[in-house]
Amino acid sequence: MKKEKGTFAAGCFWGVEAAFRRVDGVLSTAVGYTGGAEENPTYHAVCSGTTGHAEAVEVIYDPSTVTYDDLLSVFWQCHDPTTLNRQGPDVGAQYRSAVFYHDAEQQAEAIASKEKLQGSGRYREPIVTEITPAAPFYMAEDYHQQYLEKQRGRIA
Repeated sequence: MKKEKGTFAAGCFWGVEAAFRRVDGVLSTAVGYTGGAEENPTYHAVCSGTTGHAEAVEVIYDPSTVTYDDLLSVFWQCHDPTTLNRQGPDVGAQYRSAVFYHDAEQQAEAIASKEKLQGSGRYREPIVTEITPAAPFYMAEDYHQQYLEKQRGRIA
């Protein structure tokens, strides 16, 4: 089976990861940090706003079952791509909207998808999502992985 990778940032990575984990053809997900300068950042360092990293989700998928364009659709639906460095109550560059592409094909698909969404009239404000080359991805601490699944029944 062929496997491909997509990396997306859309605010707090817990909910974003949960959205991708529900997609048929997604083989695995991991939350972590990417797009910044510091090597091996911690959650607390990323939250300080000094590392330049975004909270992101790395998605490993089977392209014979789910397309990259399908993943882009999930990405656009799980957050507001018109808010700069903010998703809901979470504020800071670590919560920015970004697609980190892994090859020229992903770059082209992400740009086309963003342009199509912007032209759809769904949003009054411009889409501020970054489309940028993938950078080193640093896994977040274990307690962040599949966080919402671990919390089922614990959150009122």
